[in-house]
Amino acid sequence: MESSSRMKSYIGIWVGLICIAGIEVFLTYRNFSVHELLAILLILAFIEAGIALMYFMHLKYEKPSLFWSLVPAVLFVLLMMNQIWPDAYRLARLKLPIQ
Repeated sequence: MESSSRMKSYIGIWVGLICIAGIEVFLTYRNFSVHELLAILLILAFIEAGIALMYFMHLKYEKPSLFWSLVPAVLFVLLMMNQIWPDAYRLARLKLPIQ
């Protein structure tokens, strides 16, 4: 791919990401319930993150095996975070003596 056409595609992707961010800001001022707004914003954030990963971190041009090796790693990290969160909530409720 020619350098100028590649730069044009990156600029187009960047403008698209800015538009998604603008849509997210616009939606926060609409009268959605908290659950609806959270679901919509999470979906848009996942789309935005996926586009950024594929193009700006160049995963689109890598072997599929690299991409699919990242999926178990991300799932492992999310699982481990899920094991730690209850401790964080428990520690927030503890009244520790001030030293």
